[in-house]
Amino acid sequence: MDINEIKIPKKRIAVLIGEKGKDKRRLEKLSECKVEVNSEGEVIIKGEDSLKCFECLNVVKAIGRGCKPDIAFSLLNEKNCSDILNITEYSGKNKLKQKRIKARIIGTGGKVRKTIEDLTETYIVIYGKTVCIVGPLEGVAIARGAVNDILKGAPVGPVYSVIEKKMKRLKAL
Repeated sequence: MDINEIKIPKKRIAVLIGEKGKDKRRLEKLSECKVEVNSEGEVIIKGEDSLKCFECLNVVKAIGRGCKPDIAFSLLNEKNCSDILNITEYSGKNKLKQKRIKARIIGTGGKVRKTIEDLTETYIVIYGKTVCIVGPLEGVAIARGAVNDILKGAPVGPVYSVIEKKMKRLKAL
């Protein structure tokens, strides 16, 4: 038996469990794992299949980092993956710098985030001090590079151009 433990924010416990426990039951059914959650946000995942336990762990991690359950459940498909970037690696502990960096990733009215999502066919969630990217492996890698560039201070116009070039190359293969 494989056992994994993870801690998620208390605010995300209700999202993981879902209304009347439906999301938790759905996760247990799809992953074939037993998921135990306590009021402190500690999640224990138990299962016979190590790979399914790992996939279930990724789903719980994505939900803990702000993803909606439906988006996080896409991680049970082996073609999808997630990546989590820590904003504090770029801003340090400076709260104003963190806020400014988050605003750059989101853009006016969410335009920057939405454009990167559309170009790379991924989902991007900014929650707390992290950026979570979920989607197909290639798209996540390209989106990570784009978000990384924005976090480093690159202008968004050239970042979009780089994404478009990489996606065209990828689709040509």
